Amino acid sequence: MATRARVRAPELIGKGGWLNTGDRQYTLADLRGKIVIVDFWTFCCINCLHVLDELRELEEKHRDTVVIIGVHSPKFVHEAEHQAVVDAVERYQVHHPVLDDPELATWKQYAVRAWPTLVVIDPEGYVVAQHAGEGHAHAIAKLVEELEAEHAAKGTLRRGDGPYVPPEPVATDLRFPGKAVRLPSGNLLVSDTTRNQLVELEPDGESVVRRIGDGEFNEPQGLALLPDGRVAVADTVSHAIRAYDPETGAIETLAGTGKQWWQGSPTSGPALDVALSSPWDLAWWGGKLWIAMAGVHQLWTYDPAARTVEVAAGTTNEGLVDGPAAEAWFAQPSGLAATEERLWIADSETSAVRWIDRDLVVHTAVGTGLFDFGHRDGPAGQALLQHPLGVTALPDGSVAVSDTYNHALRRFDPASGEVTTLATDLREPSGAVLDGDEIVVVESARHRLTRLRLPEEAVRVEAVAHRTQRAATEVAPGTLRLDVVFQAPAGQKLDTRYGPSTRLLVSSTPPELLTGGDGAGTDLSRDVELNPEIGEGVLHVSAMAASCDDDPANEYPACHVHQQDWGVPVKLTADGASRLPLVLAGMDQAQ
Repeated sequence: MATRARVRAPELIGKGGWLNTGDRQYTLADLRGKIVIVDFWTFCCINCLHVLDELRELEEKHRDTVVIIGVHSPKFVHEAEHQAVVDAVERYQVHHPVLDDPELATWKQYAVRAWPTLVVIDPEGYVVAQHAGEGHAHAIAKLVEELEAEHAAKGTLRRGDGPYVPPEPVATDLRFPGKAVRLPSGNLLVSDTTRNQLVELEPDGESVVRRIGDGEFNEPQGLALLPDGRVAVADTVSHAIRAYDPETGAIETLAGTGKQWWQGSPTSGPALDVALSSPWDLAWWGGKLWIAMAGVHQLWTYDPAARTVEVAAGTTNEGLVDGPAAEAWFAQPSGLAATEERLWIADSETSAVRWIDRDLVVHTAVGTGLFDFGHRDGPAGQALLQHPLGVTALPDGSVAVSDTYNHALRRFDPASGEVTTLATDLREPSGAVLDGDEIVVVESARHRLTRLRLPEEAVRVEAVAHRTQRAATEVAPGTLRLDVVFQAPAGQKLDTRYGPSTRLLVSSTPPELLTGGDGAGTDLSRDVELNPEIGEGVLHVSAMAASCDDDPANEYPACHVHQQDWGVPVKLTADGASRLPLVLAGMDQAQ
């Protein structure tokens, strides 16, 4: 067995305590003898949700030797609320123990820099690998097999049941509903996300008419009426778009292969031949079905006449950049609403409301970037939201915003440029639909629809503003060595058959923070120049590496893409670091 770098694993601590353990509190010593995979996640993060799905097969296959521990490490203030974490664990069907770490104590002890990050701890309590981002399940599975053999031989592997204890199920008509649409009949159709169904309700929003989908959907979200009378469904975890016919009950797949889109995959073509990535909401606009492709920070379109899909806006880079659609950056777009002249977008990770005009130019109405959020009304340039998931066009030309993590319904008026609050004391509103002079809000975490009369006057709230709790990394002005650490998994090598197999893209907010070293390249190490006149900002780093099985006898080796986006808050200080390591896969040997 090859020598493997090992570092003693810090203790797992979190003020919120443990979930999914039957109220038992655990330490690493309690888990000795097991292979522990620590998943640093936060429930707003689409990449974290992808990793939850990636790990399910490994979790089942190695149930007697592997314990997955989710360490919930919040970005937004709302995510630090214990009940919100409890809800998220049920909502996303997390079937392993979760440590609620609202103060990021364990995150800091493990020097984590990105959501998601996976850390592998061997049965003797040593860290043996770290991976950031998606696409690492195959590599971790191989490592688990090696660790099982190694520690079985040493007598340090302990087989048997793990600490997971499932919570008691709760009976409600809806369970974490996502979006709703009003049918021509006057009934309401709701995506009952956690139960993997659609539910048709009478106009009262309470009486169940029928349940739709028995195995056809996997955590459906957005709904949109199509001109032919059918309802398009964003089948999020299936990475597909379905069509449901309320008249016949028929369900048809319109787009997607059932596999998740990865860098290098086709971005246009026959709709059933092109992979999608976590479509979250839908809207009919300009003769096409627009798709909020949350998983890759883009907007796509589906053309029903040609039965094709294509990228319509966004570069896959995560952030807030306006301009021509092909150059704009989004951050997990999760809500869409169409008017004659505009397509409104709830861009959740930047806590922003944005829109696209008929010339396909992207504009920002409210929001400034990935790390600023809060609840502040007033002029749009100073107003703050917190992870909105829905937008609803109102009759007067304004837009209602399901301000999810503020538990509020907000309003942006383009005519006045003002943001106001329409209603508070909602619970994670994720969408809303107009019904006459009322608006029906999907209260996702209360498992219900709530009908509100559109108020003539806005509610006034005390303004609050927040920045993410992540401490800024202190770096020295001038030359900063940026190292993305990537070690190909055992039995694999970098795939160079068709040219460079790595990619690195660097930018900053504000742009003036970098005076050199920004842009794209193929080397995972780079010197960037930090402007000493700029005191602080955010470095945006996107890295990708492709590795393939290293077997000369195999003409068609299996290949795997590893990718991650980092937003690293930095503060320039004279005695700050001159090197910034970001671990994509492996261990940083220079530390």
